[in-house]
Amino acid sequence: MSVFGIRGLRALAIGAALFGSAGLASAGTLDEVKKRGSLSCGVSQGLSGFSEKDAKGEWRGFDVDVCRALAAAIFKDPSKVSYVPLSPTERFEALKAKKIDVLSRNSTWTFEREAELGLLFAGIAYHDGQGFLAMRKQPTTTALELGGAAICVQDGTSTRPNLADFFKTNSMTYREVLVTSPADAVKALNEGRCDVFTADQSALYAERLNLAKPDEATILADVISKEPLGPAVRADDTRWFNLVKWTLFALVNAEELGIGTATVEDAPKSAKPDVRRFAGVEGGFGKQLGLGESWALDAVRAVGHYGEMFERNIGSQSRFGIPRGLNQLWSNGGVLYAPPMK
Repeated sequence: MSVFGIRGLRALAIGAALFGSAGLASAGTLDEVKKRGSLSCGVSQGLSGFSEKDAKGEWRGFDVDVCRALAAAIFKDPSKVSYVPLSPTERFEALKAKKIDVLSRNSTWTFEREAELGLLFAGIAYHDGQGFLAMRKQPTTTALELGGAAICVQDGTSTRPNLADFFKTNSMTYREVLVTSPADAVKALNEGRCDVFTADQSALYAERLNLAKPDEATILADVISKEPLGPAVRADDTRWFNLVKWTLFALVNAEELGIGTATVEDAPKSAKPDVRRFAGVEGGFGKQLGLGESWALDAVRAVGHYGEMFERNIGSQSRFGIPRGLNQLWSNGGVLYAPPMK
């Protein structure tokens, strides 16, 4: 046999091995989750409205519902989730080390987190932006009046460099007060150790209610950054990435198609092609994800469509009353948009 023939056979063998390992990797996470019998989901250590334990010790919130929707899509049972509370400095390492299957923890999608950390964000679950919660010791209507202020900022988050950039850009000074959690920031505000807390605006709405005197603080209108928040997975498993991504997309598409808690059981009877594909009557998309054909309906059965999930946890039906703003559907003045299921 010629040298070329030997090299060719070796190349084919190596290629087959790589292809086989890639195939195993692409199915790995889903197979492990099914074998384990539950989804391991990384969440915050307690952020009101997004992920926190209620009085009965049950995890509740917007980010938690993303996990429940995934469990429902996989197992037809939203309760098959184990929640792992993680700090900002722990969250990405825990995901990389396979201590969790998915991170659903108010985390911002950035270039560095994908390119350097080897992660993939499965979409934008919440369009957010960094803002300021200021105590009303003196009249403050804009962030440009915060020069010289003592500002609490959480370490290990993208808010810290954003804060530095904003003050440098506007030739202002400030005193940084590092905190390890939103609860620490609230404590520091109550004790007067900082005048302002900066974080994603969604978090500020929640933490303002935890102050001793919420009426003595105001959330400034200024938004100084783009903070697209969404679930993240490891970059080594395309099939799992697609499953998480399309479950999130399904919740958005469900709202656009009018498939919610009150109408989910009627979806399979619809004559509309988009609804029939969503319901799994046509298309065979469940099989392509390694799931049952009713996976998208099962997710909606668990948490409702995106709008229901938003309003229940953090919007008009919650104690926070966060306006949907950018998180309205694209057809209703927002930027919320999901690719079609076809």
